[in-house]
Amino acid sequence: MRVAISGDEGFIAYYLKQELGDDCQILTPDILSDENMLPAILASCNAIVHLNGHSPDQSLERSDQEVLRLMRDEARPILKNVQSHQGIHLVLVGSLRVHPNPRREDEYYSSESPLSPRDIAAEGQLWVEESALEHAMDTHPVSIIRTANVQGISPAENKGHGVVHHLCREAMFGFFNVPGTGEEVKDVIHVKDLACMIKSILENPPPTRGSVAVGRGQGVRMSELAEIVSQATGASPQYNSQPGDEVWGIVDGWEMSQKIEHKPEVSIQEIIEEALSNQ
Repeated sequence: MRVAISGDEGFIAYYLKQELGDDCQILTPDILSDENMLPAILASCNAIVHLNGHSPDQSLERSDQEVLRLMRDEARPILKNVQSHQGIHLVLVGSLRVHPNPRREDEYYSSESPLSPRDIAAEGQLWVEESALEHAMDTHPVSIIRTANVQGISPAENKGHGVVHHLCREAMFGFFNVPGTGEEVKDVIHVKDLACMIKSILENPPPTRGSVAVGRGQGVRMSELAEIVSQATGASPQYNSQPGDEVWGIVDGWEMSQKIEHKPEVSIQEIIEEALSNQ
């Protein structure tokens, strides 16, 4: 199985390439803009994974109006070429930000969750998803993956990603800001588990189309997370009564287990330990 990866941000793509091995091609901006090179590469591919949760220009804020245009422009050559090559499985990896926060603590993110993009980047993500699904067929299956907060270290920058790394980074100054009151619940997933889940979906494409929310399927209350970080660093948590635009809630673990063979293996404690050792 040969797989192309686009929307590379040097984080998820790195771990996915490690998981897939040498039969993997990163589609650089130069390739995407070349009308001859992109079709030639995709002709030898069985699937393409497009990282669809952010702007190609990550210096822009998620609420910048320019982000929508950039995300559409980046996706258009991919969508066009997938339609013209039979047998290519398109996998779009985005964020849960296309969903509103659950209104009750017992609600879960799933393929049936309502859609309500929270920012311009989420609007761009949803535009790409809907455009792809319009043309999904048995010869062009489409999988939508919407992921909880992804944790891990980007090897290129040696920088930690995700809320846990953010808290641990701030804790080095003796205190750290915790969004919300501490009662809110967040689902997080390690990037290695996400790469394994993407591989599982690549190996088992849907008949025509499918979507799934992924995470650990377990929530951690922010006060509990803050306490672990505080005990490990001696830093004091500072709670913010305004939770901001954080994604709260838990992914539906049952639905996830029905659609993906790989189960999350990296624990919250291991994620925290990795984040602390990276400071």
